[in-house]
Amino acid sequence: MKATQILFLFCCFLGILVYTCFCANVTYDHRALLIGGNRRILISGSIHYPRSTPEMWPDLIQKSKDGGLNVIETYVFWNKHEPVRGQYNFEGGNDIVKFVKLVGAAGLYVHLRIGPYVCAEWNYGGFPLWLHFIPGIQFRTNNEPFKAEMQRFTAKIVDLMKQENLYASQGGPIILSQIENEYGNGDIEPRYGPAAKPYVNWAASMATSLDTGVPWIMCQQADAPDPIINTCNGFYCDQFTPNSNQKPKFWTENWSGWFRSFGGAVPYRPVEDLAFAVARFFQRGGTLQNYYMYHGGTNFDRTSGGPFITTTYDYDAPIDEFGIIRQPKWGHLKDVHKAIMLCEEALIATDPKITSIGPNLEAAVYQTGSVCAAFLANFGTGSDATVNFNGNSYHLPAWSVSILPDCKNVALNTAKINSPSTISSFTREPLKEDGDSLDGSSSGWSWISEPVGISKADAFTKVGLLEQINTTADRSDYLWYSLSIDLQDDGGPQTVLHIESLGHALHAFINGKLAGSGTGKNGQQKVTVDIPVTLVAGKNTIDLLSLTVGLQNYGAFFDTVGAGITGPVRLNGLKNGSILDLSSQQWTYQVGLKGEQLGLPDGTSGQWNPGSTLPKKQPLTWYKTNFAAPSGSDPVAIDFTGMGKGEAWVNGQSIGRFWPTNFAPKDGCTNACNYRGPYNSNKCLKNCGQPSQSLYHVPRSWLKPSGNTLVLFEENGGDPTQITFATKQIGSLCAHVSESHPPPVDLWKSDTESGSKLGPVLSLECPYPNQVISSIKFASFGTPQGTCGNFNHGRCRSKRSLSIIQKACVGSRSCSVGVSANTFGDPCRGVAKSLAVEAACT
Repeated sequence: MKATQILFLFCCFLGILVYTCFCANVTYDHRALLIGGNRRILISGSIHYPRSTPEMWPDLIQKSKDGGLNVIETYVFWNKHEPVRGQYNFEGGNDIVKFVKLVGAAGLYVHLRIGPYVCAEWNYGGFPLWLHFIPGIQFRTNNEPFKAEMQRFTAKIVDLMKQENLYASQGGPIILSQIENEYGNGDIEPRYGPAAKPYVNWAASMATSLDTGVPWIMCQQADAPDPIINTCNGFYCDQFTPNSNQKPKFWTENWSGWFRSFGGAVPYRPVEDLAFAVARFFQRGGTLQNYYMYHGGTNFDRTSGGPFITTTYDYDAPIDEFGIIRQPKWGHLKDVHKAIMLCEEALIATDPKITSIGPNLEAAVYQTGSVCAAFLANFGTGSDATVNFNGNSYHLPAWSVSILPDCKNVALNTAKINSPSTISSFTREPLKEDGDSLDGSSSGWSWISEPVGISKADAFTKVGLLEQINTTADRSDYLWYSLSIDLQDDGGPQTVLHIESLGHALHAFINGKLAGSGTGKNGQQKVTVDIPVTLVAGKNTIDLLSLTVGLQNYGAFFDTVGAGITGPVRLNGLKNGSILDLSSQQWTYQVGLKGEQLGLPDGTSGQWNPGSTLPKKQPLTWYKTNFAAPSGSDPVAIDFTGMGKGEAWVNGQSIGRFWPTNFAPKDGCTNACNYRGPYNSNKCLKNCGQPSQSLYHVPRSWLKPSGNTLVLFEENGGDPTQITFATKQIGSLCAHVSESHPPPVDLWKSDTESGSKLGPVLSLECPYPNQVISSIKFASFGTPQGTCGNFNHGRCRSKRSLSIIQKACVGSRSCSVGVSANTFGDPCRGVAKSLAVEAACT
């Protein structure tokens, strides 16, 4: 036996003591990733470890596995792990080793996207801000200072994984790694000119030299050099072709929805379209597909990027921000995964033979010997179609794919959902002071006013207006610009303070009083304001508070995009008609807030004022209260309705920026979204005319039964006594299945295995193990209309529907009922019928 074989067996022996032993060399050919010499179909989902908590990780991973995934993909977030150059943090929520081991323990593989640029709507694209200050550095190009730092961090992560035996060749779960990220996009690489290609080649060579024993990929990099696999990101990747016929077809980001911005509506993606995209990808030769995101999570602290990305990063993912399965998205995709895996033997054995079977109709067949699998696609957006294939007739709804694991019987059609759907709701309750309600009074709150202008000893003066990011190094969202001027008179009633800023928002104070504010928005972060002001003869103080709302995370040279008040700053309309330009005067600067310096976020300072004099609707105010956690185990959020804009901390941990006064536009949303046809991020929107985000996740693990501390910093002015807790529950459980639906994929059998043809089945299952179906709110077999929570009887209905469903389901955690006239009788012969049910679980 060779020494390498002995080492391989030994590492597998060690690996099985800690987590499932994968014990496999990983390579690839033109068709798929080969793990231990075997081609694999890989269905992956992105979960970002810092967007949840270590206490949530096992449940998220298990729900991913239960949903049919066999790979978890995550970025590695450089600025979380090296906040100060040379000082590393791999503890708590940054414990990436623990996260990878938990994935391995669940029997799943890991795709580690080191980057180290991640984009990800994450502050500064994941780069630590100190990187910006290295002399001579230019990011993401053929620049020696940058390459040295990028190599050092990438090697640090690879060495950390190797030390823990986490690569597959060591017995660990990591089967893929990524270097760089979406650099090949048309608005990125060309902007870096002749230096771009040498940088790409260097990054590939550097990564492979680290000897991980697993392949490396570059997403969106058509010129990725061998042996790097170039991959696709997007809403659809079925038409993607790798840059070599020796490389497999991989999809690293299938966007399950879209991110949310302050000032924007809430995007969502219908599961029928998402399922269609997945099936089309595997139909046309794909073998690895990853959902971005499978669980989006939360941008805690100041980690959101953009700028203007919300604190929630829910992404309309199959598992929602709070860790609850989103139905029917999770369940329908689970069925899609099962149907695809029924085809795995055929998919990995050969390439597809793709033929047109009509206008916008396509068949793909994978056949080797007696093993055969087929996909039938109708990629037209308007009309259903009936097609003949292998001597049989198949009905294909528009914008759908039927999966036939034996080339004959349909296991699933992407437009026909067998999975139940759920309606979730939030129950609100007031903050409780150790079990006693505040009952609307202010007695439970204390407060501290943040001083206007300069209040810290480390303030400094400079001539002219400074760019904010270079000044603060992102140590705080806030930078004060302060100036005193002497006027011979009061300036007159027409005086206007004109301010131009790179963004993202600002507040102007004249002689200690708030005079006006301005904010940018997603896609237009610059701020220009003209504020009428009242001045006095003699000395006047102008204090400008500039603030950031997450740093730029995408675009060529994004690291050079500035922020803050760059001017001009002018007083227009003085009494003599003159204009006073203040831009080049000597300004005094203060980085951050006095309250930040005093440690107010952890709530332990002894300087808080009692709540009997609680100021409301006042800018620059810190608030604190002690509270008891909501009872039970349901996920918790805080509803910040009543507040303006700021940041919140629970027991010293930041739950992120809140901004409930930033509303989405009133138009652009639709009551229903037609899944047929290409999806884009503006196609399906909801929540128009409402706050972009009013509910903010508080992880249960951050809470104690009582004695918790909530601290708020309010910029604009708000009333903290209006704040409430919200706990999330699953309300109704619904399903709607027609007579034309395929049987549940769990029951699929080929003709050689079953002598009888199975029919459609409606199944319900309560979301939690300790629940049973307590009542049936609606049941109708015939022509019911509507959606979950709003079903209506059609003209045709069986009067036996309710009693049959009640008998089959009430008192059980789950139930299944055949959808046919054999079960319910035929209330209207010759009419296409379906069964709709809404149930409650307790």
